[in-house]
Amino acid sequence: MDYKKLIIRGISYSQTQSGAYALLLEHEETSVKLPVVIGNFEAQSISLGLEKDINPPRPLTHDLFAQFVKNTGFKMESVIIYQIKDGVFFSNINFRNPLSDEELILDARTSDAVAMAVRFDAPIFTTSEVLNEAGILLELEENPKMDRADSGEALEVSDVNDLSGLSLDELNAILSDAVRDEDFDAALKIQEEIKRRNKKIE
Repeated sequence: MDYKKLIIRGISYSQTQSGAYALLLEHEETSVKLPVVIGNFEAQSISLGLEKDINPPRPLTHDLFAQFVKNTGFKMESVIIYQIKDGVFFSNINFRNPLSDEELILDARTSDAVAMAVRFDAPIFTTSEVLNEAGILLELEENPKMDRADSGEALEVSDVNDLSGLSLDELNAILSDAVRDEDFDAALKIQEEIKRRNKKIE
């Protein structure tokens, strides 16, 4: 299968889900961004894994598992985000024993898989289907704020669960705002609504 390599672009606090964060992955070749909603512990673990020179006084759960994997002789080869279903990403962690060439594939939450990947410097991949379904392609510099209602007031993105009353132009405008504000979980919901309407038009 032709997998698409992703890089970690950052982690931001979710403005629509209390206590949640948005992990932003990006396909380098196309700049399509893949936002994944993760919990506070996973966000902290990924951040610490990225900062190689910061070592917590006691090992975190992901550090402990990483050490266990190393002690067994296995090496982490990659993470594959292979599916999104009802807004949930599904991932595999791929290990290999270089001595026996034994392969081990573990099902994992995407947040845990990424937390492990940063500890092993392992690549993260996804499929074209996942990118097409959940990816966001938006260059903010080329999308200035559009004129909103006649009153001149900006549309709010606080309630992304009820988008039915907005036009496509309005949806694109608040999508731009959501990405600019790094509210990627809201952006994903807005984009899903845009794609749903475009399918009806086709």
